[in-house]
Amino acid sequence: MHELRDAIPADANGIRTCVRAAYEPYIERMGKPPGPMVDDYDHVVANHYVTVAERAGQIIGAVVVIQRDEGPLLDNVAVHPSMQGKGLGKQLIEHAHRVALSLGATAIDLYTHELMTENIGMYEAMGYFETHRFLEKGYARVYMRKTLSS
Repeated sequence: MHELRDAIPADANGIRTCVRAAYEPYIERMGKPPGPMVDDYDHVVANHYVTVAERAGQIIGAVVVIQRDEGPLLDNVAVHPSMQGKGLGKQLIEHAHRVALSLGATAIDLYTHELMTENIGMYEAMGYFETHRFLEKGYARVYMRKTLSS
């Protein structure tokens, strides 16, 4: 069993470790580390809405929501490989939806790399639709949006 809780500053290293493990398989496909692998998680935890999934004192998943003028952005969802395929990612994404609703939003945006085709399909199955593609920070990103209802 695991629990979801707000991240605290002391979680930054555990989040970093989880993110690296989750995104490592994409390095070869993309030719470089995905963006979440190079984020500063001390800064992320201090400045954004970060929720972790913890089991037996270990961070096994994390989700980051950034509040922007144009609305919330689901910036990152990471699940440790040992927990992938068990519904934790979906649970974290649904939690991000609740965070967005608590901020008064009626929609939430996210992006993924265009080469992460399995993620695009998963997001579409969850009700997201593509809004645009954009080369940003050296990454070919696919932006998607989901309309939220309470």
